[in-house]
Amino acid sequence: MNHLRQILSFPNPVNEVAARVVAGMVVALSLAILLTGQWWLAFLLAYGFLARVATGPTLSPMGQLATRLIAPRIAEPKLVPGPPKRFAQTVGLACAVTALVLHFVAGLSVAGGVILAMLAVFAALESFLGFCAGCFVFNYLIRWGLIPQSVCEACVNFDATQT
Repeated sequence: MNHLRQILSFPNPVNEVAARVVAGMVVALSLAILLTGQWWLAFLLAYGFLARVATGPTLSPMGQLATRLIAPRIAEPKLVPGPPKRFAQTVGLACAVTALVLHFVAGLSVAGGVILAMLAVFAALESFLGFCAGCFVFNYLIRWGLIPQSVCEACVNFDATQT
């Protein structure tokens, strides 16, 4: 039971370098879907977000590749609070699932493509510029009292524009 609890936990803190590498992979996969029309790849995108929301990098192929192989080779770890990153992954999951539903269920491929393009833009902001929009929103949700400060004490004084 303790092993299962360990697997189904999100890391806190998170290596920002690895998070940015994963965001770059999200950009690449999203663009691949949009440019090739291979919408079955969106299931892989959604699975990756679901895995990262549930377990951080543990069950995510992108997360494993980023944390074990790529990030250690490009920079020293930069640790940031985990809960905002989990929130950002949850938003990514919502976008990926929405794009899937719009494309496969509602037959609204253009609308699904717009959601996927927005996801790619926000992932690019994180990957290339270090701006995590989900972390930015999370910070405001704490300030406004919509997320209790106890969820992330380290986030209370954390400047999300630095990530």
